[in-house]
Amino acid sequence: MRQRKINVLIGTLFAISGASASANDLPNLQLNLEKVTVSGLSSGGYMAVQYHLANSDWVKGIGVIGSGPYYCAQGDIGIALSQCVSKVEGEIPLALLADKATEYESNKQIPELSNLADSKVWILHGKLDTRVIEPVSNALFSQYQNWVNDENIGYVNDKLFAHHFPTLSEGSDCTTSEAPFIGNCNYDAAGELLKHLYGDLNDKSTTASGTLHTFNQQKLGGESAETLADNGYVYVPEQCTTDACDLHISFHGCNQYAGAIGKAYASKTGLNEWADTNNMVVLYPQTKKSLFMPLNPQGCWDWWGYTDEKYATKDAEQISAITNMVNSLNQTQ
Repeated sequence: MRQRKINVLIGTLFAISGASASANDLPNLQLNLEKVTVSGLSSGGYMAVQYHLANSDWVKGIGVIGSGPYYCAQGDIGIALSQCVSKVEGEIPLALLADKATEYESNKQIPELSNLADSKVWILHGKLDTRVIEPVSNALFSQYQNWVNDENIGYVNDKLFAHHFPTLSEGSDCTTSEAPFIGNCNYDAAGELLKHLYGDLNDKSTTASGTLHTFNQQKLGGESAETLADNGYVYVPEQCTTDACDLHISFHGCNQYAGAIGKAYASKTGLNEWADTNNMVVLYPQTKKSLFMPLNPQGCWDWWGYTDEKYATKDAEQISAITNMVNSLNQTQ
């Protein structure tokens, strides 16, 4: 079994699996919260980047699929649509985005950017992805190059994948972007990103043998969770109910929340099979769609400011809610 020195243990967490469990059935977990990792697809990639920068003192690795740079939208949905997804009008102003990150650092709204130097960063962009085009992912890669040591960054941009989470055999045609936005590509993106973030791993399990629990995001996330779904998921391998384990947080994309595709993102990306054999709990927080203010008809994570102007900082509503979940789950036991 893979062993890693565990310096910070916090008893905690929640639930999600092939068989749903109520909040009362949540296991008592001990998690290494000194070196959490995150990942995400599309809007979930943007949220993963925001979460990484907002908590770089304890989030130490990130995997991003089909997404772009920190603060790309600059708090404006118009800029988001014209520069950060399917088209780029002019050039993405990386210097301006870097200045904003420095401003947030100076104002203590994110930790010191120097924390990022030793982070592990893995980025994937499919050559057939037309929803978030290559210049946008290239900008994310360039941005991280300014903050992270070169040897810690991996960028995969030579695969014929559409806009989805590529897997070995789950999901729809690899060349098509359609619900549930999981691609049958004969490519294990989950394994590739986790191996980059953690180094050598044990071989994954053939089928997920842990439990995917359901938990109440409103209860554990607090008032900050208002724009999130009622329930979220957490995958817990059997040994993590008794042993200390690492934590990986994975953010779904737009139109990929549970209200639209059920548990597909939380069960079919391949992350759980790697978690089984590598002492890893996987948290899958969930958004919800809204046809009223704040308007979010596709159930995206907030990467352009639909919650408030602090959306990309540690005080952002959604970022705070997820951190509350991690810190408060221990108190529910």
